[in-house]
Amino acid sequence: MACFVVPAAEAIVVTAAYIAAKRREQKIQAPALSEGNKFAQEDAGITWSKRLSWLMGLLWGGVLLLAFEHFWHGEVVPFPPFLSAMASPEDTAEMLHEMATVGVSMAVTVTAVWGGICAVAQAKVKAIKKSLAKDAA
Repeated sequence: MACFVVPAAEAIVVTAAYIAAKRREQKIQAPALSEGNKFAQEDAGITWSKRLSWLMGLLWGGVLLLAFEHFWHGEVVPFPPFLSAMASPEDTAEMLHEMATVGVSMAVTVTAVWGGICAVAQAKVKAIKKSLAKDAA
């Protein structure tokens, strides 16, 4: 019914965090880039904005697919109240229960998968740095 609302709320928060992280990284990198050194980065690695962009992609992709599926089955309608489950108090209670169980579990699972992706990517970066340091020595 409305299980996609919880990941959508998380996606909105992650998008705001991504924008803030991107601006912060640009402020940090701007002085080095203004000196003409395009490759001036003390610690080359995966930035937080890049990691958050992965989570944004996972969340927004899932939200759009679920919203379309719910629209297809008539659970989301293009007129108020937009969610067919809000037509009666009994249906609303069922919808809130689904959001609290299914929606939260989907959001937690997607975030956990993203954490695994970040851990694997960080391990790969660390292995590459180690290999480069070994080759340079």
